[in-house]
Amino acid sequence: MCHESSGVALSESLGSGKGSVTLADFEEAEVILILGQNPGTNHPRMLTALESAKARGAIIISVNPLRETGLIGFKNPQTVKGLLGFCTELTDIFLQVKINGDLPLLMALEVLLFEADAQPESGVLDHEFILQHTQGFQEFSQHIRAQRLDELIRASGVPRELVLEAATVLAKKQKIIACWAMGLTQHKNAVLTIQEVVNLLLMKGSVGKAGAGVCPVRGHSNVQGDRTMGIHEAPSMAFLDKIEAVFGFKAPREPGLDVVNSILAMHAGRAKVFFAMGGNFLSATPDTLFTAEALRRCQLTVHVSTKLNRSHLIHGKEALILPCLARSDRDLQGGKAQFLTTENSMGVVQMTEGNLSPVSEQLKSEPNIVCELAKAMLGARTRVTWELYAQSYDAIRDAIAATISGFEHYNERVREPGGFYLSNGVKERRFETASGKAQFSRAELSQQPLKAGELMMMTIRSHDQFNTTIYGLNDRYRGIQNERRVIFMHAEDIREAGLNAGDWVDLHNEHGGRARVARKFVVVPFDIPKCCAATYFPETNVLVPIDSTADRSNTPTSKTVLIRLTRHETPGGAA
Repeated sequence: MCHESSGVALSESLGSGKGSVTLADFEEAEVILILGQNPGTNHPRMLTALESAKARGAIIISVNPLRETGLIGFKNPQTVKGLLGFCTELTDIFLQVKINGDLPLLMALEVLLFEADAQPESGVLDHEFILQHTQGFQEFSQHIRAQRLDELIRASGVPRELVLEAATVLAKKQKIIACWAMGLTQHKNAVLTIQEVVNLLLMKGSVGKAGAGVCPVRGHSNVQGDRTMGIHEAPSMAFLDKIEAVFGFKAPREPGLDVVNSILAMHAGRAKVFFAMGGNFLSATPDTLFTAEALRRCQLTVHVSTKLNRSHLIHGKEALILPCLARSDRDLQGGKAQFLTTENSMGVVQMTEGNLSPVSEQLKSEPNIVCELAKAMLGARTRVTWELYAQSYDAIRDAIAATISGFEHYNERVREPGGFYLSNGVKERRFETASGKAQFSRAELSQQPLKAGELMMMTIRSHDQFNTTIYGLNDRYRGIQNERRVIFMHAEDIREAGLNAGDWVDLHNEHGGRARVARKFVVVPFDIPKCCAATYFPETNVLVPIDSTADRSNTPTSKTVLIRLTRHETPGGAA
């Protein structure tokens, strides 16, 4: 749903779907490139690392359709200056792209880097790294040199002088970190755009050395870890072979279904049982009404949850809610305190242990629920020691250590302060691709034309929000009070539509000939490129088509939704 485009792009280009930097790299970086990410709202802990890097002299280049407050400046509440209201200016160069203008911007920067490298003894590109560690550079070079710079700049939406300024900075630096989030991953061309980020870093030799690398910023502390543990609709054959060797059963080899294909299968009646471990599936997924229809067609829906959410109200013919312990709760199994582990965006595995009293003695832990279900379903046919795993999470970690590379002596290492860092081949310039080298790729531009009256909409979060959990109706960084059903628009677009600030409008999408509507949104003028608009999710997920997904990753295109506006009419007929 979020970073599958990153996983696909990085796996193809570098041989690993994970980021290659640690927090220590931010202390050595010369340039930090932030694309499609708003750390002030979505990744606030990252702001401290950026503030420290900026104080040390790093140049921060931010690429975003919105001039986000958290990108421009930061008042650190953990410092005296921050408490007194002094702001650290984070961004040195702000490149305000059109929605999905990142790919042409990156290609424009590459054109300029090639031109700068043509100067005698310029040292702009790292030709030694390119020769030793990459493949496909010649074809990539010919492709980029054939591009027309003016067309790329125009497609990006960024003023020419700012593109030239950013290229000048990149030309002179070698230690570059590129960070991105869902602003890159949820477009039709998301995989190509992320691979273009990799191309730029490979040109500079900014992969596999201190202060440089790729940094897909994932939200949850275990989003990266799910793939590590094999949570995948199409696990690798090597992983399945190891499962069979360690546990002694035949692992299924047929590919399963990702989120979008699961929804389609439920809607068509091919999938009859929906089982969710945590999350708010209905609110997080695209095409809300279509997804609701799919869930209602199931014979059984089951939610393992810490608290109630919207998804629990949209259910199949039979429905169960299994309350479970939260990560913050004390977890006693067999009379012994247990702890869990997480893997963060930097590849660090750490322990996490709850200290709150559970609200009920009847609550089970998620591992316990899984183990008891397995025992009830499989009975004597299973070879897995489910009873042991239900009582001892150390036993689960021992099984992981025997199965997954990098987790040797798991229980001992995770108990060390700060946990441990998983080995990362990309960081060591070991690329697990077919050629053993990092791969340059080539992307063709594909512009999505807008008809008269259409806007390109992207979904965003408010400040008082974490994923689909909404803590309040204020978004102080964007000046919004007590409201979420708003649409941020360019002032000229508002005027051309015959609207005024504060008007109510309905939002329409008709992708694939299917009418979708989100009603009663307040028009808000904002610093956003013309013909672009932004709205909060999950309120506008109803407009995201189920059949519009990123090529090769199948991630919903929540950042490129074509909409048109109509005035909202009250039941009495007045606007």
